[in-house]
Amino acid sequence: METNRMSKNISDKSQRLAVKVAGFMFLFAFIVPTINWALVLSKFNVAENAIATANNIMANEFLFRIGISIELFMSIGLIVLGLALYIILKEVNKSFALLALSLKLAEATIMAVTVLVPFIALQILNTDTQLIPLTQEQLQFPIGIIFNSHTTITAIPMIFLGLDMMLFSYLFFKSKYIPRVLAGFGIVSFALIFIQSLMFILAPEYAEKPMNQIIFWTPSGIFEIIIGIWLLVKGINVQSRDNQEAS
Repeated sequence: METNRMSKNISDKSQRLAVKVAGFMFLFAFIVPTINWALVLSKFNVAENAIATANNIMANEFLFRIGISIELFMSIGLIVLGLALYIILKEVNKSFALLALSLKLAEATIMAVTVLVPFIALQILNTDTQLIPLTQEQLQFPIGIIFNSHTTITAIPMIFLGLDMMLFSYLFFKSKYIPRVLAGFGIVSFALIFIQSLMFILAPEYAEKPMNQIIFWTPSGIFEIIIGIWLLVKGINVQSRDNQEAS
């Protein structure tokens, strides 16, 4: 009996810590990349002009390196968030929580690869043109295209984001750890992310329309802010889960 009580106390303590970590990481995962894109990476992008984009990168190389470094740290942050959510929700349904964690790890891995691509491209731009049979402009054009396609490329990890967060949101809904209205909003929000990401692959000309991006992306941003603050301030309603198990 004493061993069981001690085990439960350890579990409760790790869960409480995971709740705070998850709350912080939800806010971090929304605020940091938003600021990074608005203040750093978007400054390089010149629509439909790959050469101008490459020139911007070369003219502000250190700032560009900061931008892609932040994106790399975001990949690590995704792993931390996934582990925290797994610890919180594994008691609800361990198989689903493990599946969601696996999808989150896949998302983080692919996101890191999308950071590796522009980093390699930058190294190519810095290559001495005397060592390769290409002019600087011939090097700049494909590099500019790669960066101008950044949003489309990141649609791949966003597919995994939609799937893993739909699962985590479903487990929150089932557990009643947070208000079911909020959890249900999370399911819908990330279903929209999943659909939008598929559109970037199947019908990019439709997905890239500004209004569609606002419609499909805004709900998930609102959800991340609300659940981040909720977990930090209110935590989770474990009593509701205990009552559900007892009934």
